[in-house]
Amino acid sequence: MKLKSIFFLSLLTILFSCKSIKVNETATKKPKNVILLIADGTGLSQISSAFFYKDSKPNYARFNTIGLIKTSSSRQDITDSAAGATAFSAGVKTYNGAIGVADDSTKVKTIVEIASLQNIKTGLISTSSIQHATPASFYAHVLSRNFYEEITTDLVASDVDFIAGGGLKFFNNRKDGKNLLEAIKTKGFNINTNGLDKFSEIKGNSKMAYLLADNQMPPTAKGRGDYLPKATELGIQFLNKDAEKTNFFLMVEGSQIDWGGHNNDADYLISELIDFDDAIGKALDFAEKDGNTLVIVTADHETGGFTLASTKKKNEKGETYSDYNEITGTFSTGGHSATLIPVFAYGPGSEDFSGIYENTEIFHKILKATNWNKKK
Repeated sequence: MKLKSIFFLSLLTILFSCKSIKVNETATKKPKNVILLIADGTGLSQISSAFFYKDSKPNYARFNTIGLIKTSSSRQDITDSAAGATAFSAGVKTYNGAIGVADDSTKVKTIVEIASLQNIKTGLISTSSIQHATPASFYAHVLSRNFYEEITTDLVASDVDFIAGGGLKFFNNRKDGKNLLEAIKTKGFNINTNGLDKFSEIKGNSKMAYLLADNQMPPTAKGRGDYLPKATELGIQFLNKDAEKTNFFLMVEGSQIDWGGHNNDADYLISELIDFDDAIGKALDFAEKDGNTLVIVTADHETGGFTLASTKKKNEKGETYSDYNEITGTFSTGGHSATLIPVFAYGPGSEDFSGIYENTEIFHKILKATNWNKKK
């Protein structure tokens, strides 16, 4: 009996030890990199359109962890992009139009600033101007999203390493007469205003700025082409290139899904959504190979009250009926809506992004997963 008791005690000790080790290993798995993709103005119906209109399987289908966020701003039930992006970038609710400031107009530290202090590279990509509400909220601190020249000044003063989008005129055609292209060069940036480079052509540079339009980029169907997925891939390669400094944070915005919603233009919206889905694919391809990257896909709000409705037709008698074999994108508003927004997550720390929570939790969940806010 004594030998049997000793045997079972030893076995239990081994089993509990193994279980403890496994739990600890899981708990200490931290992502080195974070890629946050924001599809401006995108709700569930916009995402659903990819499953009907994209020629290949949507990259949205590659996620297993899905949650929902509440998007109201501090003073309004319906948020705008500035307050929505500031919730993501700094973890605070603020008023519509605010860029990187709290409801009381005080500056708040953004995730780009927090990461930079930890010697982590950062990048921002957009299909709007790089000074537009969403990208601006990750580096600027101004009272209104319309202060584009002040936002550009904040960009020059920031520690961002890679930018791609429009907004050239806010650097070199300013009311104050300053040429901030020269100022940003002094921060170590190489500037390209013509198009994206091959990675082999820029891998020796310390910082890159692609300013490819005076203001916003053109729609993908009218000349922009596959800029967004290519810029996403290039940004990942550039931020990940240095062996001694490989950690990075990258924000990618599909800006013009929102504009298609405002215009109640279903074709515009769907083409931009499919383009954004291609950018998701680039992020997931890297994350799957890397194994140390957290990918989060969400939106600041929904625009247009978009839905995929049955197409209205008339029969031989002139009577209207709904054809359930054919869908048409329809809208209920030209503005934003208050609907809950999906969140998709992949990689280390992704399990924390399921459930229903406030949009500010995106910021806090990223910092919990990475520990970037802890001093090294």
